[in-house]
Amino acid sequence: MRGLRRAVSLLYRLARFLRDLEVFSSGNPRRIARRLRNKVLGRWMGRLFRL
Repeated sequence: MRGLRRAVSLLYRLARFLRDLEVFSSGNPRRIARRLRNKVLGRWMGRLFRL
C-alpha cells in the first residue's frame, strides 16, 4: 500500500512539473503569470487550511 501511495504521489508531482514546463515553454506571458499566481495562491491556501 505504501509503495502505491508513493507511486501515485510521484505521478502527480511529475504531472505538475510537466504542466509548468508546458506553460513556460509556451512563452505566453499571460499563461506564465496565471500559472505563477495560481501556484502562489495554492501554497498560501494550503498553509492556511493546514492549521
